[in-house]
Amino acid sequence: MADLKTLTSEKRYSGNVFNLVVDTIEYPSGNRGVREIADHPGGAVAVPMFENGDLLLIHHFRYPVKQRLFELPAGKLDPGEDPRRCAARELEEETGYLAGSMKELTTIYTTPGFCNERLHLFLASDLKKSPTGQKLEEGEIGLTLHRTPFREALRMIGAGEIVDAKTICGILLAEKVLMKLETKRSSGMDPHVQP
Repeated sequence: MADLKTLTSEKRYSGNVFNLVVDTIEYPSGNRGVREIADHPGGAVAVPMFENGDLLLIHHFRYPVKQRLFELPAGKLDPGEDPRRCAARELEEETGYLAGSMKELTTIYTTPGFCNERLHLFLASDLKKSPTGQKLEEGEIGLTLHRTPFREALRMIGAGEIVDAKTICGILLAEKVLMKLETKRSSGMDPHVQP
């Protein structure tokens, strides 16, 4: 199918988190339509994993859905910021932990039907407490940390207790990394060699 042609593009709103852009488009048939786009700078996600495979989840209130959600630490990219640096920064700010290793897992579009947000996911390992601790923003006050065994996190996904998409993606991708490490351990290979 041919790409849609953009006839006009107008920024209708500039916000702190995203901008609203309204485009008039033309279909291959010649018919016209309108697309409303949440223009987002993107973000990065840390999947914090302890040496024994436990994950570090956060639990905090998300205003748009009016409930507390279990999530992985994540945040918006600053202009020109490297995604790996963003994931490390958010990990420290939200959890008070530093990662000795940040392995890239993948990049995802969160909701491509109306938003161009891309999230970069990283497996954060070799975790150590930051000497400065958490650096929570006002909107994150009340955030709690939950060290969660990996199998329990998988159960929580299956039970609908973890419903945040980036968190589900990050955990399932981390599971593949864990499986590779377990295979190396069982075959006598050095498990510290990058999978």
